[in-house]
Amino acid sequence: MVHIAAAGPVDEDIRPGEKAVELPAGFDAGLYFIGRIRTPWTERGACPRRGDAQEGPVCTIEIAPRWAQALTGVADCPRLQVLYWMNRARRDLVLQSPRHDGDTRGTFALRSPVRPNPIASSVVQLVAVEGLNVHVRGLDCLDGTPLLDLKVQHD
Repeated sequence: MVHIAAAGPVDEDIRPGEKAVELPAGFDAGLYFIGRIRTPWTERGACPRRGDAQEGPVCTIEIAPRWAQALTGVADCPRLQVLYWMNRARRDLVLQSPRHDGDTRGTFALRSPVRPNPIASSVVQLVAVEGLNVHVRGLDCLDGTPLLDLKVQHD
């Protein structure tokens, strides 16, 4: 079993205009990480702001063996929604000043990985399924990001 450290402030930098709050003492729910995502990006600053499902690099979603049968039929789905846990993101900012524009906005008005529950979602283009590996284009997360779920994306 792989242990994932609880998400919390990783980057201690607070930009002008940003505000952090104290996090709750406990959690309200539990999650199962069903795999890992492999991408070329190891630092947050290198990640694209949005993945490119047409021209982006091929990334690999590694499914844990216990979930192998859940991949049945995935190879027939050209687009997938990938839900993942941004485990290296802060969780305590309520006001943020994005690096690209510096305007201060509330966390819920941004697509930032810094969120109370750092859940991300990307719609990706399926490239191939090989055993427990699902190859896709269109992700925008760090290498090793925990996978929460895969869903068929209908038009």
